Amino acid sequence: MLFDPITLRSLTIPNRVWMAPMCQYSAAVDGPEAGVPHDWHLAHLAARAVGGAGLILTEATAVAPEGRISPADLGLWNDRQAEAFTRITGFLERHGAVPGIQLGHAGRKASTDVTWRGGAPLGPAEGGWRPVAPSPLAFAEGYPVPHELTAEEIGRIVGDFAAAAERALRAGFKVVEVHGAHGYLIGEFLSPHSNRRTDGYGGSFAGRTRFALEVVDAVRAVWPEELPVFFRISATDWLTENPEDEREGWTVDDTVRFAKELLAHGVDLLDVSSGGNAPRARITTGPGYQVPFAARVRAETDLPVAAVGEITDPHQAEEIVASGRADAVLLGRELLRDPYWPNRAARTLGVPARWPDQYHRAV
Repeated sequence: MLFDPITLRSLTIPNRVWMAPMCQYSAAVDGPEAGVPHDWHLAHLAARAVGGAGLILTEATAVAPEGRISPADLGLWNDRQAEAFTRITGFLERHGAVPGIQLGHAGRKASTDVTWRGGAPLGPAEGGWRPVAPSPLAFAEGYPVPHELTAEEIGRIVGDFAAAAERALRAGFKVVEVHGAHGYLIGEFLSPHSNRRTDGYGGSFAGRTRFALEVVDAVRAVWPEELPVFFRISATDWLTENPEDEREGWTVDDTVRFAKELLAHGVDLLDVSSGGNAPRARITTGPGYQVPFAARVRAETDLPVAAVGEITDPHQAEEIVASGRADAVLLGRELLRDPYWPNRAARTLGVPARWPDQYHRAV
């Protein structure tokens, strides 16, 4: 079943082995080429299409300059960026993969250095900027206190997501994913750990989910009816699992409840991850450690799900899909290590691999 196609709306994805969004921190940081994909991004994404992934999601692509995790992130706030993506989407489609893009805003975790230099916050003197957030709460020690967004500013960011989705469509993407996970802006609004607002965007569950649903509605309004919209979520902040933490966070119960709302607002699949919003949360990892979160959403709602997190073995991936715990698997680090993992998995499971003609001697 791992290599069975899946149809969402009118889009058929050729298999259930998908590439998770993974930041490359390799775009130009300023000038007219800021946020523009170049040869590295083409080579990186193209290799996974040649390797047999059914759907390839780009890294978190910022909807506004101040929404970048680092100054070296990709963006989709201007037409130059959209134009550059067309070379990539065309290649992916020609080699059998569906091109997808994850649109995001980093919120209070924005303006940091690249990970291989430590990922520390960057101030304006170092090419950074002041981050924004639902509440003026720093992400962690050493991070700046972010600017608390006004209702008017929230509305502008909703518009930024819609404008980026329109550009993504013109650039040739067939799937758009709204990034609501890992403690970035949308996830910050969802969780009571990071959202202390007392207006209509905070407090109750309805208030904390309002911004996310406004973004989904804005994206769905400009995205074709026949193409799917995904939403990535952190199923838990991993705080209620640690009773000594002073303030509860987002929970799996919240995720199940919210998944039903997302389905009603036109989301077609929930990409289920976890964590990222509370730096001191203790996370118990291991093979497939996040799969139970995806399985619960799938069991308790009508929303299809994708599972992610230490999925490394073909038989493990096959079991996740065949058992009905998820509709697809998303591979991250494993595809960094081996871009041909899907084709190797196909051989292991005894099904035909999708090698390009140029690689026919590998069959």
